[in-house]
Amino acid sequence: MADALAVLGFVGLAFWVTARLWLDPRQGIRDNRTDQSQFEWMMAHGARVLTDFVYPFTSDRMNVPESVNLMANTSVLSVSLPMTPVTVLVGPRTSFLLFLTLGMAATATSWYFLLSRVLVGSRGPAWLGAAFCAYAPAMVSHANAHPNIVSQFVVPLIIWRTLRLGDPGRWLRNGLLLALVIVWQAFLNLEILLMTAIGLGVVVVALALGRPELRRRARSFLAGLAVAAAVALAVLAYPLSVQFFGPGAYQGLSRLIRGYSTDLASFVAYSRESLAGDERSAKGLAKNPTEENAFFGWPLVVLFVALVWWLRRDAVVRGLAVLALLFSVLSLGREIQFNGRATGVPAPWAVLEELPVLHSVVPTRWTLAVTPVIGLLLAYGAERARRLAARYPDARPQIRFATGTVLAMALVPLLPTPLPAVRLDPTPAFVTSGAWRPYVAGGRSIVTLPLPDTHYADPLRWSAETGLEMPIARGYFLGPDTRPGKHRVALFTAPPRPTSDFFGEIRRTGAVPPITARTRVAAVDDLRYWRAGAVVLGPHRHDDALRRAMTELTGVRPTHTGGVWLWDVRELTG
Repeated sequence: MADALAVLGFVGLAFWVTARLWLDPRQGIRDNRTDQSQFEWMMAHGARVLTDFVYPFTSDRMNVPESVNLMANTSVLSVSLPMTPVTVLVGPRTSFLLFLTLGMAATATSWYFLLSRVLVGSRGPAWLGAAFCAYAPAMVSHANAHPNIVSQFVVPLIIWRTLRLGDPGRWLRNGLLLALVIVWQAFLNLEILLMTAIGLGVVVVALALGRPELRRRARSFLAGLAVAAAVALAVLAYPLSVQFFGPGAYQGLSRLIRGYSTDLASFVAYSRESLAGDERSAKGLAKNPTEENAFFGWPLVVLFVALVWWLRRDAVVRGLAVLALLFSVLSLGREIQFNGRATGVPAPWAVLEELPVLHSVVPTRWTLAVTPVIGLLLAYGAERARRLAARYPDARPQIRFATGTVLAMALVPLLPTPLPAVRLDPTPAFVTSGAWRPYVAGGRSIVTLPLPDTHYADPLRWSAETGLEMPIARGYFLGPDTRPGKHRVALFTAPPRPTSDFFGEIRRTGAVPPITARTRVAAVDDLRYWRAGAVVLGPHRHDDALRRAMTELTGVRPTHTGGVWLWDVRELTG
């Protein structure tokens, strides 16, 4: 019953965070509509893998005539595949929302059972630590359409199976089980897997140094670890080769994204989704509302230092303290920022960011790994206080009062608030009715205005609602910049073409650039490149300018049908 109530509490918190999205199906995540569209598309892709038996690691349903390397993107196959029945029956939006909501609840539940059964041994402290691991400010921030990041329910399983590697006589079985959960996490989020591996490495070394009695289990541990590494690499070898060397692979993130770092002042500030925070308190301390990866507040930072000092004799605590410091320093990026301003002081990441694998990590996300470290320390500290109260019954009321007061001062300001939501434009009837089908016959695509990118991704949502049967030109994804001198670093869409730049300017400004004969020729060339069967314009604040520009570029008169302006360009593109 206690476990059931604990899980029910986690589920309640998850639905509280996503309440506005559940109460009105017309609502979307206000602060990250584009990523929501992308993940709805990914859920539809996972369903299509099972229903149509398509290749899982790349897709030609976006970025026509090229493809998208889904291994180099957030394909979330370990979730989208098993959720196929939900996606098919009730649609990708509900599938995405369930992924987001249940991902948070499952993360808390997984941490709870690891803490209560393995690490701490009592339910109250375990619930406290697990709740923080799943609903800390950084996790609620990433709930703004990053379900792959808030869904960390595999991480405690990896920790559990790693700790069991030392069991004598079971190195083969334990190695295989560890490999299984590693592969599961690899198809959910590789950044989190990398952080987990580094974190476990530091803590295992701390245990080996601090608890000499564990060293006699080293042979079993190393044998199981070798099995896990060999099996995981064998299973992941082909998918990873697609990711790093296949079509659409890129060579690290752009320097702009690699400049996303954690502001030093954000460690003691409150995030906009915390009870004590708001948009003004967080503005300037994070690149966007989805990347508020620190924001612990002064009381919790002080409590963290106090817990480390109080529990310093425990080797695990010392390892966790080193880990928190390491990840915090890495998250500062190449130059330390303070209160929104560059200090000119270089940080260690400056010498690491060009290394293979690390050049694809967003620096500020290293702070994400500090959240479970703090959650574990909260659980250890609460358990120590509980034991003190049991040992000294005469002082029990005072110990409990002091513990409750300290925890309330540190954690109540961090309580999550529901995610802000916004009304989404409905998917046009042109899409939902299937009226687009004649225009994609023969391998053609639908070109949308504006063309989809990191600022406008509604066409991905439209395509997802068709089960990806409606292919679209360009898109919102990570792909290589193939222009000369760009070294194939990642772009958040396809490399620009004259017509995509042309309509991108209209989307930003509402003004139509000068149209010349050269512009018209480039537009026809681009439409042919995209294999366009039709160009469609849905609801947009600059729809008058967009409509006028496309008509003048092509000389084709549009018709209004199914909630969109439609240009039939099949004769123009041949």
